[in-house]
Amino acid sequence: MISLPRIVITGIGLASPNGNSLAEYRRALLEGRSGVRKWSIRHVGDTLAGVAEFDTLRWQKKKELRRGTRAGSISIYCAGDAFADAGLKPAELDRSRIGVCIGTTEHGNVETENQIHEVAQYGFDLSFWSHHHNPRTVANNPAGEVTLAFGLTGPAYCIGAACAAGNLGLIHGAQLLQLGEIDQAIGGGVSESIHTFGIFASFRAQGALASHTDPTRASRPFDRDRNGIVVSEGGCLYVLERLEDALERGARIHAELIGWHVNSDAADFVLPLAERQNECMRGALKRAQLAPGEIDIVSSHATATPLGDQQECEALRAVFGDSARTHVNNTKSFIGHTMGAAGALELAGNLPAFQDGWAHATINLDNLDPACEVRNLVANQPKELGRVDHILNLSFGMLGINSAVVLRRFRG
Repeated sequence: MISLPRIVITGIGLASPNGNSLAEYRRALLEGRSGVRKWSIRHVGDTLAGVAEFDTLRWQKKKELRRGTRAGSISIYCAGDAFADAGLKPAELDRSRIGVCIGTTEHGNVETENQIHEVAQYGFDLSFWSHHHNPRTVANNPAGEVTLAFGLTGPAYCIGAACAAGNLGLIHGAQLLQLGEIDQAIGGGVSESIHTFGIFASFRAQGALASHTDPTRASRPFDRDRNGIVVSEGGCLYVLERLEDALERGARIHAELIGWHVNSDAADFVLPLAERQNECMRGALKRAQLAPGEIDIVSSHATATPLGDQQECEALRAVFGDSARTHVNNTKSFIGHTMGAAGALELAGNLPAFQDGWAHATINLDNLDPACEVRNLVANQPKELGRVDHILNLSFGMLGINSAVVLRRFRG
């Protein structure tokens, strides 16, 4: 059997509704602070959202910011901070050997909506249509903007995997490293969802848009009174390296990526399928060579939709039902659903558990839905586990795509 290189995370950069660094984000999660707030958007009006407020000029200039996209700006911010966290300066590396793999969902809608609105003010005179529209809306834009910002000349692309995309960014980066195509990968996910009215309108038409008089309590996974998704923006990108390279340069290692699996429901455009989610989890565990009972924290995908949460909990019970060691939590209860960034951001919320031994809570869980009951669900208050060795991160998406990644505490 061929022995593949071990892959580790050496850098993390993020922008979230409740924190723009790993330390700030983790502190908010352990303290129970939500990042959801009131939001208003054209044609929809007043609603709720998770808004990421970060220093857009930390890694790019005003001219680049004006020409680019919101998703590109988030990506550049996260990539720059990830490089810095890893102790790497792209200008000092072989930039042809750095790859960029960014998961995303709806990129391009924002720019098209804005352009249509703009020309509508001038009787649809297309001379007012921006010549920047095409490069702003192509599917590879966020990854491409990262390469432009840091002069990276290796492979760079975006992965359209709905709300499983953040995990896919990590997986693709790891695979390129194992193939020897690159020496460092920037992998993860980004989302600019809150700037397109279409996504709010569609979820509202579907009866899946969350509402609550208190924005911070609107995202309520597993709760009997949950009423839908809080749309959010943000991003999280990681520096991935082969273990031998990281050790050679004396890098700090956040975690080791030891397993992953991706599959498809082939059942429905929107509705999830517990059976395939079960298979996805088991596939990731098999690759990681772990039994279910060896997982300490399951970072759940649960979006606070009635059927979605129920299906996921059915799958969780089937895989982990008798595990006293395994604890389940949810990060969307704090930040809403960051779509293409969800998998990457939610993983980042749990990774510090390898150092501090705590599982952050699922907040806003006042009345547990009996259909969502799972063993060791961490509710409302964080729980000290003492030692955390393995984390399973789950992300599922529309058109039935499922993803799971397994991370291990680095142990040499």
